[in-house]
Amino acid sequence: MKLATIIAMSRREKTRQTGQESLRDSVLGGDLIFLLARANALTLAAANAVLAQHGLKARSYSVLALAADDARPTQRELAEFLRLDPSQVVALVDGLEKRQLIERRTDPADRRANVLVATDAGRDLFAQAQESARAVELGLLATVTPEDHERLAELLRLLAFPD
Repeated sequence: MKLATIIAMSRREKTRQTGQESLRDSVLGGDLIFLLARANALTLAAANAVLAQHGLKARSYSVLALAADDARPTQRELAEFLRLDPSQVVALVDGLEKRQLIERRTDPADRRANVLVATDAGRDLFAQAQESARAVELGLLATVTPEDHERLAELLRLLAFPD
């Protein structure tokens, strides 16, 4: 191969973007559905990593959060709110109940249904896990201004709760 050809190839390689940069700048990098899915995957991975030190994952943390917040949800309400299959909610509740973090109690408004309530141990664990989750959130959003952080939360609420 001639030296001029080798030099030209080398220059082209230097100006070519790396694989990740090229993919980020592709048509998919501007697709809102893809960006939401990628952001979700990144945040879930980071959240699950930090919540693991509390024996939780994002889904079990969500159930515990609602029980600790005195929302007193039924399992059906949880399934709808968290967009999970009811069988997944049963497994999550069973796991938290086995650890004595939540209790099923009869719903005073409908004695056929149970509501979920956090135990004292569940409230304590939730408070610790919430601190860890907030730290991860702040780390992930470190490049975002506080105003943009609030705006992002507002926009995501609009998407998550269109009614």
